[in-house]
Amino acid sequence: MPQSDVLILGAGLAGLSTALHLAERLKVTVLAKRTLDVSSSQWAQGGIAAVLAEGDSFEEHVHDTLVAGAMLGDLPATRFVIEHGPDAIAWLREQGVPFDTEGAALHLTREGGHSQRRIAHVVDATGAAIQTTLLARAKAHPNITLLENHVAVDLITDRHVDGKASPRCWGAYALDTASGRVETFAAAHTVLATGGAGKVYRYTTNPDTASGDGIAMAWRAGCRVANMEFIQFHPTCLYHPKAKSFLITEAVRGEGGKLVLPDGTRFMPAHDPRAELAPRDVVARAIDFEMKKRGHDCVYLDITHKGEAFIRQHFPTIHARLLELGIDMAREPIPVVPAVHFTCGGVLTDLSGRTDLPGLYAAGEVAYTGLHGANRLASNSLLECAVFGKAAALAILEAAPPAVPTPRRWDESRVSDADELVVISHNWDELRRMMWNYVGIVRTDKRLERAAHRIALLQAEVDEFYANFRVTRDLLELRNLLQVAALIVRSAQLRHESRGLHYSLDWPQTAAPAAPTILVP
Repeated sequence: MPQSDVLILGAGLAGLSTALHLAERLKVTVLAKRTLDVSSSQWAQGGIAAVLAEGDSFEEHVHDTLVAGAMLGDLPATRFVIEHGPDAIAWLREQGVPFDTEGAALHLTREGGHSQRRIAHVVDATGAAIQTTLLARAKAHPNITLLENHVAVDLITDRHVDGKASPRCWGAYALDTASGRVETFAAAHTVLATGGAGKVYRYTTNPDTASGDGIAMAWRAGCRVANMEFIQFHPTCLYHPKAKSFLITEAVRGEGGKLVLPDGTRFMPAHDPRAELAPRDVVARAIDFEMKKRGHDCVYLDITHKGEAFIRQHFPTIHARLLELGIDMAREPIPVVPAVHFTCGGVLTDLSGRTDLPGLYAAGEVAYTGLHGANRLASNSLLECAVFGKAAALAILEAAPPAVPTPRRWDESRVSDADELVVISHNWDELRRMMWNYVGIVRTDKRLERAAHRIALLQAEVDEFYANFRVTRDLLELRNLLQVAALIVRSAQLRHESRGLHYSLDWPQTAAPAAPTILVP
């Protein structure tokens, strides 16, 4: 039975930064659901926001974050993250992340919702650069064990040890997809860094790993979750039959890109005075409105006026990928549609990443820290990962190390191999289509009621399947997606207003006071 001081579920920026901050003193095991290069962090294009320029200030960044979050963000948490931003950038540079520079200073770009240029980046592939750098560091560290293709099944608590009433987390069960066996990973401390839940929707910019595993496991273990109704739709996902989940970064609009209809008419100024630099929820709703009103399959993002040299310099990755698909963004506009991009809610934590379950921490998109409110400000997500990865590590290092008991091993004695996998694929497709149609950019009470009813039926089917057959990655992901979908719908039904990313035709006004939606198991 593998045992370590700290078990980290997820190998993106949150997971790797936590591991590297811990590894000088503790033995750390990091489980990656697929290969180590598959995570939302890897796909992040734009950059990481921090107050680094003359003329910028913490107060301005805090203000921009709260405004983008429709004034639902937690002020102490927002200040905490933003005031630790410069240190997070400095630490990443120390690790070797090759941020773009202008002379001796970092080159900073600007994105929607930001009043200043404060986005540190590595051309238009910041996440990949950070991920590559930190993975190399982690692989070289003798105290870090990295395991690929291990899908977490459930958290290990005291009920898996001796059935105590006051639970603590002692690691996790995880499916080794190579062997097909569920292994027991015991640990004194466990960190959820599993990312978001974008795959609960039909169209998303997220990788296939984003199935809400950490949120679902924490909920089943008794942790509260918050603000699950706030699902961010990125306004500009490439619309192309051969491109899966390819994101056109916010920075294209930040550098002058204009949203236009198929006939070339610009439409954003009619929706918001900030036009293309409005927060993502505003832009996504505007695009959704124009598409439905006019019957268009997509709209277009036009940056041709900046010239080929500028585009190749600032967006080489996007430019090259679009050329592969037959689109020259230097000479023609890019077809785009909104797609689910970020889960603003998650497992409730404090400013040290602690959850309600002792011994369990959460960092990154899986967590609800209070930073994002009703909508995430662009490029605050990588910042949150770095800041809370370190915060969780410091809390673990300061905690008295408990003696780790021996959990019960996973019992497969009463299950068999599934004879009908069509149940999983059919329910997966039905769930994602239903969430897209009923719990999307615009919602109604009736749509939410229908979604809740159908999710309950699907959960019953999948729970029966789970109880009788050996687990597979697809089954585990579907089980978690259904749980997360139920939490999203329940949260949306409780919010009797329209705010940020939650827009209801039945509750079009914003209510006071602003308050988070907190669900208790």
